[in-house]
Amino acid sequence: MPSKTMKITTAAAAIALALLGSQPAFAADGTKDGQQAFTFAAIGDIPYGAAEIAKFPSRIQDLNADKELKFVAHVGDIKNGSTVCSDEYFSYIRTQFDTFAHPLVYTPGDNEWVDCHRANNGAYNPLERLDKIREVFFNQPGTTLGATMPVKSQQSLGLPEDVRFEKNRVAFSVLNVQGSNNSLLPWSGLGKTEATPEQLAEVEHRTDAVIAQVHQTFADARRSNDRAVVLMQQADMFDPALLADATTNPATVSGFREIVRTIVEETNNFDAPVYLVNGDSHVFAENQPLAEGSPWPAIYGSPAADNLQRITVDGANNAVDYVRFTVAGNSAKGADVLTWEKVPFSE
Repeated sequence: MPSKTMKITTAAAAIALALLGSQPAFAADGTKDGQQAFTFAAIGDIPYGAAEIAKFPSRIQDLNADKELKFVAHVGDIKNGSTVCSDEYFSYIRTQFDTFAHPLVYTPGDNEWVDCHRANNGAYNPLERLDKIREVFFNQPGTTLGATMPVKSQQSLGLPEDVRFEKNRVAFSVLNVQGSNNSLLPWSGLGKTEATPEQLAEVEHRTDAVIAQVHQTFADARRSNDRAVVLMQQADMFDPALLADATTNPATVSGFREIVRTIVEETNNFDAPVYLVNGDSHVFAENQPLAEGSPWPAIYGSPAADNLQRITVDGANNAVDYVRFTVAGNSAKGADVLTWEKVPFSE
């Protein structure tokens, strides 16, 4: 397994500086300062397999029926890891996404491109599948799927899926961070035993862009005196199933190292809560993976970050609910800003 250490290049630093000076953050509803409490939902790793594909329209209708939601986030994996990554399937999911009555923010998961090299996925070149995902789902950069909500995207860097927005002094940042060690695992289905140069170039460019967006999100949040930052991505960088291997061999999670260090740095320099919402590991969790005493800071070679709260959504066979987040009114601060609960689907 490659253990390439990811770092911000000079070019990425220039990108970050350029972003810092451009396009100030704005509220998702187009106003300067929404003051009211609001709710949003998060789902991920859905639909998995034929039975869940058949139920997916009903799942969407359940979310549409939750009239108070201001938006829905899908944190990746629109299929399981052992089915074909076909154009037809992507088109079907896009058709379903178009039925969302709320704005839908979607970030790709590894099952729909990174892992598509597998024979049972069609033995695709993952980079070609990533291009197709962007063509199908991000054909209108700067706006959401479903109902229209303006977002800032990294379209200028070729990553229209990386978006950010703000509502009621809470900053949201949606990042393309992948399972499979952030796409560093070899494309074994194509006969590769180590990461290819084109694969490594994609990982480096995408990771640099993610790091730049994290820095930009926090810079905007500090300028706006925001009450919290919410990061969203597919990869579970603190997957309990990876802990044993990562403890003995940190290269297992090397693709996440610089992203984690960046999040730690910004969290510790931000005087308010930070939340990370992810999918990937399929089991709901609510914890502080980088708090003092956790094994993860040592694995990633970073300080602790006690203010980071992580929420993992249920997925795959556990995708029987969505997580409904409530953002308190503008007067609330600290841990009272964001609360959440699981809401069962109707079938």
